[in-house]
Amino acid sequence: MTVPTYPVKTTAPPPAPAAAPAAARAQLLHDGSVEQYRRTLAAGVDRVARRVATVDQPGTGITPAELAPLVNRVDLDRPLGDATAALDELEDVYLHDAVWFHHPRYLAHLNCPVAIPALLGEAVLTAVNSSLDTWDQSAGATLIERRLIDWTANRIGLGPNADGVFTSGGSQSNLHALLLAREEACAAATSPADRAELLPRLRVITSAAGHFSVQKSAKLLGLAPDAVIAVSTDPQRRIRPAAVRDEIARCRQAGLVVMAVVGTAGTTDFGSIDPLAELAGICAAAGVWLHVDAAYGCGLLVSPTRRHLLDGIERADSVTVDYHKSFFQPVSSSALLVRDRQVLRHATYHADYLNPARMVEQRIPNQVDKSLQTTRRFDALKLWLTLRVMGPDALGALFDEVVDRAADAWELVSEDPRFEVVTRSALSTVVFRYLPTGQGRELADAANLHAREALAASGAALVASTRVDGRHFLKFTLLNPATTVEDVGHVLELIATHAGRYVHDRAAADLTCHVG
Repeated sequence: MTVPTYPVKTTAPPPAPAAAPAAARAQLLHDGSVEQYRRTLAAGVDRVARRVATVDQPGTGITPAELAPLVNRVDLDRPLGDATAALDELEDVYLHDAVWFHHPRYLAHLNCPVAIPALLGEAVLTAVNSSLDTWDQSAGATLIERRLIDWTANRIGLGPNADGVFTSGGSQSNLHALLLAREEACAAATSPADRAELLPRLRVITSAAGHFSVQKSAKLLGLAPDAVIAVSTDPQRRIRPAAVRDEIARCRQAGLVVMAVVGTAGTTDFGSIDPLAELAGICAAAGVWLHVDAAYGCGLLVSPTRRHLLDGIERADSVTVDYHKSFFQPVSSSALLVRDRQVLRHATYHADYLNPARMVEQRIPNQVDKSLQTTRRFDALKLWLTLRVMGPDALGALFDEVVDRAADAWELVSEDPRFEVVTRSALSTVVFRYLPTGQGRELADAANLHAREALAASGAALVASTRVDGRHFLKFTLLNPATTVEDVGHVLELIATHAGRYVHDRAAADLTCHVG
């Protein structure tokens, strides 16, 4: 019998992947590329230095419609081949139209000029590229961050059991704090059913002038749509302690559970500082978690003259601080501090490949055990180098200077009959608006919005806007010690000119329509 034979199919092995070209490998930082690293970064620093030295206004006023085509024309699949060409292109798509916070007429948001030692920290931390999740990725970086957390907790006065972790910013810190508060409130739940029944009844009390991240955090944490209760403020836009006390009582009568009260040390619009000591007493008596959002006002921790404005913060259960606001640090550099380090367990999960539980017994410090993030930059290094070069007193003096300047600006605006000012800030904001003589409030709203937009379009100065009691107002936010009263006065004149021209043109148009 003949056994049939069949051709054997053979599959050729896949070609070996081509080795990366030497030019590509040379773009990675290693012992053979350090000279290129030096040259490339020096070229970038030189470009920025030249821009900072020659910028004569905080912006160009470019619109998204004008800039988008420039960015969209860039073909990311066709590299330019060298850093000089890339920097030339970057001038067009970014540096030329960047908003410069160091300019003394940038008066819009909580953006500060940055300390040079912190920029040194940025250069170091990005090159080494430590990840602050586990000890075996960060070593000394872990200890530096922990030391800074201890230093900050001591400045606040949280006590020997305090702890915390660096975060991406105030919103993340507030989310983290409310997560801990929620879990503490749920700690008595003995079953998933009990927890499910409790969650819709949890409430958070905050100020009507508090930060929007409280509402956003409540949504992310799965709380009820009406979980956040915003209570009234006094004429200085500070939360009313009596209103907090009454709301806690009302919630309990309604079968609701107040899981946290959020006080603010530096509201975004008004720079107001809630009566923290009174809030602490109310929360202690009611057994309610007190969180203090000091993202803006944390600069008072190093103020030589105004530290007392934070009295009572030491009694908080958790505190948010943003070093990238009032410590003159580049974004991002923030932290959450807690009075009792044990509560941080609510954010702890163990992964066998990363931070197995046995490491806790071995006392290996893994920051991921405390953080909402896993991979995380060594942002603490910026603050570390700033403190080691400048010291806290120098930072506090700078913050005092902008608070003093804001007081001068408030005087200037309040004495000018063309403007209406809301309240005197404890920190460095001024909320005001242009008031057209003899005109209706609706026209005032439109005139102020127009003035802000026209000012931004010119690039000559940048101010913020907000709503107060349903009306449109403008806002100065001062975080630059280089800003002078003359700068503020100049910007006020620009605002009055733009707003006045708008009112004149509207009146002329109305008259024409009436005659017609």
